[in-house]
Amino acid sequence: MAGAVSRQAERRLEKLRRRLAELDSACLAYSGGVDSTFLAAVAAGVLGRRFLAVTAASETYPESERREALALARRLGFRHRMIRTSELGIAGFSANPPDRCYHCKRELFGKLVRLARREGLAAMLDGQNADDTADYRPGARAAAELGVLSPLKEAGLTKRDIRALSRRMGLPTWKKPAQACLASRFPYGQSITREKLGRVAAAEEFLRGLGLGQLRVRDHGRLARIEVPAADIARLAAPRLRSRLTAALRRLGYTWVALDLQGYRTGSMNEAL
Repeated sequence: MAGAVSRQAERRLEKLRRRLAELDSACLAYSGGVDSTFLAAVAAGVLGRRFLAVTAASETYPESERREALALARRLGFRHRMIRTSELGIAGFSANPPDRCYHCKRELFGKLVRLARREGLAAMLDGQNADDTADYRPGARAAAELGVLSPLKEAGLTKRDIRALSRRMGLPTWKKPAQACLASRFPYGQSITREKLGRVAAAEEFLRGLGLGQLRVRDHGRLARIEVPAADIARLAAPRLRSRLTAALRRLGYTWVALDLQGYRTGSMNEAL
């Protein structure tokens, strides 16, 4: 997952530090994931009390992720604040169009930009890295429109770089599985409700309880399509665990439970676009 830190990663880290040092102060949209935790740690080291990390708690992120983000901020010692958002109240979000993420990020970054201005913070940051340009990410358009900076991407830091550097820095997130908004579990055009989000969250929590790390439960109405790394497919397909898993997800309201033989990959819902 993360090897030794390459010379190229070292150069990119120094470029990141120089970029952050150019800022008078900054506010970061902080999820507690691999990228935003790494950026928060580096930014706090460069900017000190002139840096603030802000986590948006909502129905589209599991409660466990909110608690973990709060615990990480306390452990690492950087300034942190929680705000509440409600994506389901955003026009165009619940209908789940292909640009759903744009509407969500436009609302979120708008709130954070206003908060940064109230706090007298000069720049608004997000955790996009250099690899993110390879996927369909309409939220990046919202960031650009609102002047949100992506210093990891500017420095050319890849996910591999960030994991390796995080490991060396002693950040517990260096091997954390990639996370994403729960709304990403639904095919575009399928409406999103609080109940559906809760069902997906509960299904994924059950799978994590089996010792799985990286996973997704994609919700196709009455069908749950499970994505896990290729190495875990055979384990889930074993008769005893398969029966237990099927029973658990049927109790949550799914009629059919399927295991995706392609395995886990980011943005699989974008394959239909």
